[in-house]
Amino acid sequence: MNTPDTPTRHDQHGAYPRAETVEDFRHNLATVQQRIDAACQRANRQPSEVRLLPVSKTMDEAHIRLAYAAGCRQLGENKVQEAHHKWEAMQDLADLQWSVIGHLQTNKAKLVARFASEFQALDSLRLAEALDRRLQHEGRQLDVFVQVNTSEEDSKFGLPPADVASFLQSLHNFSSLRVRGLMTLALFSAQPDQVRTCFVRLRELRDRLRQQAPAGVQLDELSMGMSGDFEIAIEEGATVVRVGQAIFGARAVPDSHYWPDTAAPR
Repeated sequence: MNTPDTPTRHDQHGAYPRAETVEDFRHNLATVQQRIDAACQRANRQPSEVRLLPVSKTMDEAHIRLAYAAGCRQLGENKVQEAHHKWEAMQDLADLQWSVIGHLQTNKAKLVARFASEFQALDSLRLAEALDRRLQHEGRQLDVFVQVNTSEEDSKFGLPPADVASFLQSLHNFSSLRVRGLMTLALFSAQPDQVRTCFVRLRELRDRLRQQAPAGVQLDELSMGMSGDFEIAIEEGATVVRVGQAIFGARAVPDSHYWPDTAAPR
């Protein structure tokens, strides 16, 4: 991978203007796509290799409908109860899919099993068991990513990198879970090298584990990078980038409201 001197944009966190019209959303989506294209060019990758996942947490139904009108067909949400409520309210948008990307308690697994198309924060066997049981009941399958704590911060959820191999070996028992790859939250830092290290660590871990992954476990995807650092993530192999404020604009509530245990914004 190339390692250009790409800065983070964490200094813009909270400063993006709020998108209030369909045209605002179209403009913001086009701007983010241009950033994706430029990062892919630096890394000698094709833009088609990177999926943009707009993150709509804290945003109300009216703004989500504007984003939908601008072309968004999959949205990421941190809190499953909020996501489930939005899903129920927008049943008329039949092709709108929901990706749950935040930490999940086992007693909320039934909600994810009911409506989500993707879950990106799998980090325990108890949760895998609960999800599989509920999915069997619903007659559904679910794409999942294993969350890895590459920054090694106590405030973040996710498995330690050293535990991922054995965890993956256990997942073949859960037929309703389709393991697609790994996910991480990088260090929230203005130092690009520190951020890049988190992404390199996830990519290298994926590359090592790919050779020994059990049948049915795919490690093709790397979900990493947010509004302030997704260009660096793409340079290091991200296939999914989770972008909220650069599309929807600054949020009305502080991140501490949504991350009482971690300070990782999107």
